[in-house]
Order: sequence, then C-alpha cells, then structure tokens
Amino acid sequence: MEPPSPEVPPGGLQEEQRVLHPFGPLPRPAGCLELVKRQLFRVGEDWYFLFVLGVLMALISFMMDLIVFRLYEAHRWLYQEVGDYLVLKYLSWTIYPVAMAAFSTGFSQSITPHSGGSGIPELKTILTGVVLEEYLAIKNFGAKVVGLTCTLACGSTIFLGKVGPFVHLSAMAAAYLGKMRTSVMREYEDKFKQNEMLVAAQAVGVATVFGAPISGVLFSIEVMSSHFAVRDYWRGFFAATCGAFMFRLLAVFNSEQETIAAIFKSDLKIDFPFDLPETFFFMILGAICGAIACAYLFCQRWLLAAVRENRLTGRLLATDKPLYSALVVLLLASITFPPGLGQLMASRLSMKEHLISLFDNRTWGVLAQNASVPPAVPGDPQRLWQEWSHPSATIFGTLAFFLLMKFWMLTLATTLPLPAGYFMPIFIYGAAIGRLIGEVVALLFPHGLRVEATTHPIVPGGYALAGAAAFSGAVTHSISTALLVCEATGHLAHVLPVVLAVLVANAIAQKCQPSFYDGTIIVKKLPYLPRIRSRHMASYRVVVEEFMDRRVVAVAKGDGFEEVLAALSATTDGEYPVVERSPTLVGTVSRARLVAFLQSHEHPRAPPGPLQEKPASMGTVGDDCAIEPVMLQLSPWTSLHQAHHLFELLKLQHIFVTRYGVGQALKNPQISPKACSYLSNGVIPPSPGPSPCNGATSLAVPPIPNLCRAP
Repeated sequence: MEPPSPEVPPGGLQEEQRVLHPFGPLPRPAGCLELVKRQLFRVGEDWYFLFVLGVLMALISFMMDLIVFRLYEAHRWLYQEVGDYLVLKYLSWTIYPVAMAAFSTGFSQSITPHSGGSGIPELKTILTGVVLEEYLAIKNFGAKVVGLTCTLACGSTIFLGKVGPFVHLSAMAAAYLGKMRTSVMREYEDKFKQNEMLVAAQAVGVATVFGAPISGVLFSIEVMSSHFAVRDYWRGFFAATCGAFMFRLLAVFNSEQETIAAIFKSDLKIDFPFDLPETFFFMILGAICGAIACAYLFCQRWLLAAVRENRLTGRLLATDKPLYSALVVLLLASITFPPGLGQLMASRLSMKEHLISLFDNRTWGVLAQNASVPPAVPGDPQRLWQEWSHPSATIFGTLAFFLLMKFWMLTLATTLPLPAGYFMPIFIYGAAIGRLIGEVVALLFPHGLRVEATTHPIVPGGYALAGAAAFSGAVTHSISTALLVCEATGHLAHVLPVVLAVLVANAIAQKCQPSFYDGTIIVKKLPYLPRIRSRHMASYRVVVEEFMDRRVVAVAKGDGFEEVLAALSATTDGEYPVVERSPTLVGTVSRARLVAFLQSHEHPRAPPGPLQEKPASMGTVGDDCAIEPVMLQLSPWTSLHQAHHLFELLKLQHIFVTRYGVGQALKNPQISPKACSYLSNGVIPPSPGPSPCNGATSLAVPPIPNLCRAP
C-alpha cells in the first residue's frame, strides 16, 4: 500500500521549481536576445543606479576641476598683468580669494545652512541611524557644488580641498536616485536600501577625486563605518570603478593625457626604490607624523570650539558668516603674498603642483647647490622645485617654515563656514613632512646607507609618499591612505615602507586623540556613540543595569485619554513602550500615533486635529493605536561591551531593558562612575538632573546611543 502523497498547494510546485532551479531551463536561441535585454535593461536594479551615480559624480568632478583651473589661471593672469606695482599686486592677490570665499559662504548659506564644512561628520551620524532633517535634500546639492567651486578657486591661499564635500554630494545624489528608484518601481522606501546606496556613495566620492577606486572603497569603510556589511562590498567597488574610470577617461577626451594614468605623476625609481636599512627612517617618519597629528587634532578641536564660544567670532558666525570668511581669508592671503612671507612657502603653486613638486624624484639639496640651474618656467614639472628655493634660506629652511606656518593656517581654515574638504591639505602637509625628513636623510647619507661597493642614493620623494600617507592616515584614523597614495601616483615600489609609516603613525594618533571627523562631531554636538576606552578585564564586568536610563515613561494597553495625555506631557520622546499587567513589555507606539489617538476623541483637552464626523468618546491604546513589536530587548545583566556592539552593529537609537520580560522603568536615574571610566567622551544633548559621573550628563540606553558626556 503506497503512502498518501502530500497535498501540493496551488502554485506550490511552480514556487518549488523556481527556488530549486532559479535560472530555469536553457532558452531557445531565438529567445536568448530577448532574455539578455530583459535582464540587462530591467529598470530598478542596483547596478543601473550605481552606474548612473558613478558616471554622474565623475562628470561633476571633472567639470569642477576644469572650471577651477580656469578661475585659478585667471587669478594668476591678473596677478602678473598688474606689473611691478606692489600695492596692485597685493590687492590682486588678496581681493580675488576674499571675494570668492565671501560669495561661496553667502551663496551656500543663503540656500541651506547644511552646505558648509566637509559633510563627512554629519554623514557618519546619518549612517549610525540618526535622522538629520534636510541634510540630504536635493536643494543642498546645487549650493554645495557652486560654493565648493568658488572655494577651490581660492587656490593655495586658504589651502582647502574637495574630498569631504564630494562624499556629501555623492550621498545626496544617491539619496535622490534612491527616491527615483522607489517611484519607478513603486516600491516601499526601505531605509536599509537607502543605507546601501549611501555606502556606495562614500566610495564614489573619494574615487572621483583621486581616480582611485580600490582605496576609495577601503577609505570610505574605515572613515565612515564602524561595521560593514559584506553584501555592500560589490556595490561600492562597482560604483567607484565606474566613477574613477569615467573621471580619468574624460581627461583623455580633453587631451590632457594620452591614456588613463595616475592623477599625480611621479618619476620615482622602480629598479631600486629604497635600501633595507631605510625602513628604520620610515618608521621614525611615521612616529613624527603621528606626534604632529596628535598636536594638530587637539589644536583644531580646541580652536573650532573657541571660535564658536568667543563673543565676537560667535556673533559673526551667527549673523554674518560671509564677513567672517572674508576676514579670515584676508589674513591668510596676506601671509601667503609672494613678495612677502609667501616666497618662503611656495605660495604661487597650486595644490596639485605642491604635490607634484614634493614627489619629485631628485634631491633638492643637490640641485640647489648647482649654480647653473636655469630659471623656473611656469607649468614645467621639472622646475617646480625652484619655488621652494630662496636665496636667503636653504631648502630645509623653506620646508620647515612651510610646516610651521601651515600648521596654524590649516587649523584656522577649518573654522570657515563654507563648503570645503580637509583631506587634501593634510595630505600635502604630510608630504612636506616626509620631504623634509627625506632631504635630511639624503644630507646625512649622500651616497646611501650601504658601505659596500654598490651604493644607492636616498630618494626623498619616497619619504614624501610615506609622509603624505602617514599624516593623513593618522589624522583620519585610516590605514587605506597607504594604498591611496600608491594609486594616486601609480607607484607601488614603496608600498612596504609606506604601510610601516602609516601603522606607526596610526598607533600613536589613535591612542591619544579622536579622529578629525570624530572630533568635529564632538564639537558640533552631533549624536555620537563613543568608543570604549579600555579593554581591561574590569570593563567586561560592567552591565547595562549600572548605566541604563530608568526615567522611562510607558503607556499601558488599557490606558485612555487622560493617561496618554499625561505621558505625552511628561516627555518629548518619539516612541513610548507599551506594557500590560506585570508590567510586561509588549511593543512600542510612536508619539505621532498617540497624538492622533487624542485628536480622534471627544474631550475638552483634546488637541486640534482633522475634523471627524463622530469623535469617539471612549477608547484605549490597545484598541485604537497600532503597536509595533519590539524586535530586541536586553537583560539587565547584559555586559557593556555587548550593548555597545549592538548599538554599532544594528545602528540603534535605543534598546529597552527588561527583567524576565518585565520592563525596568524605575525612577531615580543612576549611572555607574565605573561605566563612565571606560567610555570615551561623547557629546549628547544635555538632560536635566545631576549625574554622579564626575559632572557628566547621564543619558543612557533608551533615548540615544550616547552613554556619557564630558562636562
């Protein structure tokens, strides 16, 4: 007797076949072309929008570079055409960047206040799950493009770049393309899908500036994300490759290059780039870059906060931002005036020419001793080094003076409220540090480090590569700058000493200071999840019961009008836990739904709302409000490290703590000083009431992912 065959529901067999054989039978040759068309040109697939994102940002980046080059050449022409009149030279040198900076600030700020600065700190906050209203709005896109173009046209006067703003621009373009995708496909706008597009946009922003897709993806992961989903890896690489390829291809079409090549040309030796004992000096260079990066990060964060708190500068930033930008740029332009101090800082070079000259394969100390060197020719890469040579100072003196002056000038420039990037300036600054160390080593060992018959001279350009990667990596807390400098120059022979220098610099900087972008988040008081400072065994014994926020206002499923009104009046939370009986946590309800619940009832204290034919006289939360289930809840004995990991991994804003399913909504907020000692200083909106954490404000798990705040 055969066993009865199980019933197959309607369509079940087809569904099973689709799962087991997703590609189906091989199509007939006549239908192959139609199948390819249907698969490749199906609107709404990820690759389609990623390709558009990469090509779009490459076009914008190339056109911006072209316009900035024309504007910068116009400034040079104006400076040369005024003749030898010193006053006219000074006016032409200073008024041009002052006007550009003032217009950049005024135009961008008049459209939206979110267009100023780099954009990376705010984007990091968004990727942690925090919603920043209007930050990714499309109206911000045009303001940032125009403002950034004018900022870059100021040239080396204010010494600012475009990496950060392009990451912001890519994120705005990705958000807009995501909305287009949902409208075309008529799908629900999923925040996880939007996050995937933003992750790809980060890599596109870096790749379309340096033409480096691999390091662009890695840099965006290191700087922007605490955890990265592997499923987003191909999206970032595909979009970054499309953007970088199109960016370099446009240079070929514009007859700037014969083929696709590195953006910063270098002629470093490949047959014998460095001697093995030189790795010791590269490690010393990394330590120097790490120490200077710590000093720079501290000074930048202090000055940014001081400018905001000072009565005069704070008033200017609040009421007249273009005037503040004009005054600061006037100071910087006056210092870089070529007949003045600018002649000791190579101020006539553009930022790209700064890098090309610092990566020079030759030793400047030897070239400076040659009296038969012809005068510099504008635009000749072989003569750019002469801008660093001065009759009254040595090469070492001009490089040291450049580093000393640019240290505080770069710090001051970060306070400007205009669209600007801060990665390229620190990249050039690190290259100058490496160049100085390389020239010193070449001076100490003119014939190389070997004492045998075969000697190989020191190559200072290799030290400039390592310095650029080490200092920028230390400031941003990233390792991928080692690959970025190799991709941008097309030189891989120095990759080992460059990585060593970057690792040493990062070890020092990460131990002492937060990164540049994290420091900006702290100063701007954006929602910020601090890292756990210590990995000592005692920190693993800290549990959430010691630092959770017990001031939780909950509503019961059977609550009516009066109870809901009291809960809404007690706090301004966007979400309230719903309990019953014990009280046992059964879900959450949003503040908007509770307000709608009040508006739908007939009561003297009901808030104004949409007119209804028959307002209800009775009702409860459980009957009239949609209760969302709680996807995750913690036990009071969950460790600090586990809770911190969940906040980072799942990008949460709050987690409810329950004991055997019973909510722990107690009064009397307490936070353990022991827990605070293991947390870095985070910045959160202040909450009322004292805290025993050395004057810190206690705002723990439920409201926001910040656990401590420095006084």
